[in-house]
Amino acid sequence: MEVIGIRSDEAVDAELDRLISKRASQDTRPDPDELEPGYVESVRRFNARRREENRAAWREYHRQQALRHRGILEALINYHERRATELGEIGESA
Repeated sequence: MEVIGIRSDEAVDAELDRLISKRASQDTRPDPDELEPGYVESVRRFNARRREENRAAWREYHRQQALRHRGILEALINYHERRATELGEIGESA
């Protein structure tokens, strides 16, 4: 026996299926913004500008890394040359 005002499970499932199907069919329509003149060109310019900004950021990152590595490597070279000289002097005087 069904109480008036309360839907059966089957009716609820059918309504949900209808709403999901309706929503899915709406999603296949193109975005209204994409129909605007110049939209595609605007997106292209935006993406090009973003690529250029990223390229510049990576370039600066690599420049800075090269400077850091150069300083570290020069310090290491100096250390090892100094140690080699010190060890050479000790070995020569013995």
